[in-house]
Amino acid sequence: MPYYPLGFPTPEISVDVIEALAKNGADLIEVGLPFSDPLADGPVIQRATQIALEQGMTVKKALQAIRDLRGRGVTIPLVLMGYFNPMLAYGLATLAAEAQESGADGFIVPDLPPEEAGEFEAAIAPLPQIRMVAPTTPDERLQTITRGARGFLYLVSLTGVTGARTALPEGLPEFVSRVKAHAPVPICVGFGISTPEQAQAVGQLAEGVIVGSACVRAIGESATPALTAAHFAREFASALHPS
Repeated sequence: MPYYPLGFPTPEISVDVIEALAKNGADLIEVGLPFSDPLADGPVIQRATQIALEQGMTVKKALQAIRDLRGRGVTIPLVLMGYFNPMLAYGLATLAAEAQESGADGFIVPDLPPEEAGEFEAAIAPLPQIRMVAPTTPDERLQTITRGARGFLYLVSLTGVTGARTALPEGLPEFVSRVKAHAPVPICVGFGISTPEQAQAVGQLAEGVIVGSACVRAIGESATPALTAAHFAREFASALHPS
């Protein structure tokens, strides 16, 4: 499940990249909505989203990009990942209607906890807001987060911001098991996963593997972004779905 921000390095190239990811092995794509203060993201994604904003990417243009991707034959789930301020400014009712019309499949909003998400979740229904769980989440709060969860649960594998790491965090198997005891939906793990080998290891624990910074870095450094995206997707898909 790769993450890639719309608008990076240009709006046109980002749509080509997401199409390439989708058609070469990705099972779901987190489509990034750029924001000027991405508090959960590390330097790779911060830089990419800043460039996307400089390229003029907006919520409205992002929704049009989803329509364009559907028009190109992309059929896998596309989940919009972004922060609450731009969504609120756009208007929740308008956002919800246009997201459904465009072909989006849900939202991930890192700065909108369940206690404050009632209005948003009601507005975007039937699309789900994907809830997030951190290693520091106590069992009592875990029950609050998982109650009524829809789509899948996003397990943040470590404390801190997004970014590729050289090794998986200690205690990840125990963390996944603890969440599975409460979860009514599939579990997907993100933050820090940077190689196909790490993805394969996480795939043995959870139903989904989210790869963000490593994906953005590899494609962002390439002279042929769409071709690199296709290779990246095939490499991780082969590790997770060996024939």
